[in-house]
Amino acid sequence: MHQSKVKTAIVTGGGAGIGQAISSRLASDGHHVVILDYSEETAAETVESIRASGGNAKYIVTDVGSTESVRDAFDQIPQVDILVNNAGIASIGNLEACTPDELDRVYRVNVKGVYHCLYFAIPKMLESGGGVVLSLASVVSKVAIPDRFAYSMSKGAVLTMTLSVARDYVDKGIRANCICPARVRTPFVEGFLKNSYSDEERPAMEEKLAKAQPIGRMGEPSEIAGLAAFLCSDEASFITGSAYDIDGGFTLLR
Repeated sequence: MHQSKVKTAIVTGGGAGIGQAISSRLASDGHHVVILDYSEETAAETVESIRASGGNAKYIVTDVGSTESVRDAFDQIPQVDILVNNAGIASIGNLEACTPDELDRVYRVNVKGVYHCLYFAIPKMLESGGGVVLSLASVVSKVAIPDRFAYSMSKGAVLTMTLSVARDYVDKGIRANCICPARVRTPFVEGFLKNSYSDEERPAMEEKLAKAQPIGRMGEPSEIAGLAAFLCSDEASFITGSAYDIDGGFTLLR
């Protein structure tokens, strides 16, 4: 994908899963990638892999839920051209199962974490004449699925923060979009299946998760990364304030 210049791309939670795929894809497109991740181990492995493939990347251990941690991270980054808000945590349960502590736990990472990165990235984008924000929302920001009260709350906030930033900075050279995946085959999903189900039960649950998408399978991280790379590129310069479903038809039948 052709780019007019090398850009600095920040990817939160860029060490594993979808974030890892996005980091690797943006690096392969010629960007300088900075991974902000809570896990030094996975971040270091991803940076090593990118560098081994000829890409340019580094990582900063960051807790996106902490104002000071995010401030310290962005103090080390002179210029921000692209911000990918990918870091997030899962939560299962309906309203009655969602304790105040659980709501706070999810809010801290999935909502306040996105806010923190926006808060420190946008001024740097303004200094350099513009930039791109891409945030990972979810199909649950648009439709209801069972037992996802706190998670749906957080991803709904990601969607509306995206719209707000897009509106407020549309005349200042900053584009903001989000993408809304359905189930994606990530290490988190693999771990969930392994830890929650026996060897005998696992195939049936995998099939159930796959069939939740009318297309008949889960998405792959590389597919999410492909859409992310396009929306972060100059080829998407006319796109802002949009939420893209990438869901194998999940919302089609809702």
